[in-house]
Amino acid sequence: QVQLVESGGGLVQAGDSLRLSCAASGRTLSNYRVGWFRQAPGQERDFVARISRSGSMTDYSDSVKGRFTISRDNTQNTVLLQMNSLKPEDAAVYYCAASLTGWSTSPYNYWGQGIQVTVSS
Repeated sequence: QVQLVESGGGLVQAGDSLRLSCAASGRTLSNYRVGWFRQAPGQERDFVARISRSGSMTDYSDSVKGRFTISRDNTQNTVLLQMNSLKPEDAAVYYCAASLTGWSTSPYNYWGQGIQVTVSS
């Protein structure tokens, strides 16, 4: 069973950048479709980005498209989320999730613990 751990969060000012990492253990992460989600206080958990098992396909929510980039670093068994031009509305707990299913919107089976991203104005 795959275990996922997010890292790289923190406090930044609006316009700054952060890079989140989703590190896997127990399994090879390139065998999994991986998504990033976020949840702000009092709100539902929202989709942010996803990447196919091969890394050849990506998808983003409209709110982050053009600013965030999801990618794989298979040498580190991780999936990255590069977040540029951060806005206060990007502040949330960010989660990575994984699924053995192919490129689809089907539910993710495995989730990390989440990591805080705070953006001040």
